[in-house]
Order: sequence, then C-alpha cells, then structure tokens
Amino acid sequence: MTKSGAGLVAAVILLTASSALAHHSFAAEYDSNKQITVKGAVAKVAWVNPHAYVFVDVKDESGKVTTWAFESLSPNALARQGWSRDSLTVGEQVTVQGYLAKDGKPLSDGSMHANSKLITKADGRKVFVGSSADDAK
Repeated sequence: MTKSGAGLVAAVILLTASSALAHHSFAAEYDSNKQITVKGAVAKVAWVNPHAYVFVDVKDESGKVTTWAFESLSPNALARQGWSRDSLTVGEQVTVQGYLAKDGKPLSDGSMHANSKLITKADGRKVFVGSSADDAK
C-alpha cells in the first residue's frame, strides 16, 4: 500500500471512531434502575437525529405542569417500525414509560430529561416502542 493509501485508510478510521464516540451511550446518561411512568399531553415531537424526542406536559395534583423531554430511538429506527413525526399530535394524551436521566437535572429549556421505553396512546396503541438503551445491546 502506498503512503497516500495508508493515510486515507487512517483518516477514515479516525473519522469513523470520532463519530462513534460522539454518540452517547444509554448507560452514560440514563439510569436503568430508575424507571418512571408519566401521563400527560404531547407538547411537541422533535424528529431529529441521532434520537427523536417527545415532549410531554404532565400536570400534578395542584395543576402545576412539568414538561418531560423523552429521548427515543432514531427517526430511521422509528420509521422502520411504521411511525413518523405525525404519529403523535400535539395535545394528544399519552402514557410514557422510561428511564430517568442520571443527573436528574432539567435540560436547558427547563424540561425534565428521560429516555422513553414505550409510549402508549389513549386508545391503547403502542407508539415509539424501544429505547436508545437498545442501541447499547
């Protein structure tokens, strides 16, 4: 192999490794021992890479609303399951099962941070089944 060929191979390996490291692991960010279930209204669906997010407004007994940001699978993985950015609509009632973020702190927008395992619509239909924890397996 020529020096330029070896250099090209090395560059490809470095670029591949850096993009793999940029993708966070589930275990680094979420606690699989801290499972939660919340019920609320869909506030927003962010169909973005590397993981889609579903924002859910949850009211407590006093009427105070807390927004939860649930990380999900990638848009591509969700699309392979038959879902799209329009599978949930703003205002729709859902139940979300997931895992709390390890740091327990809100995101920069003030929403609580978690990873979704399963989102169920009011009619019982399962949506966005799976978690980025599945990526780690």
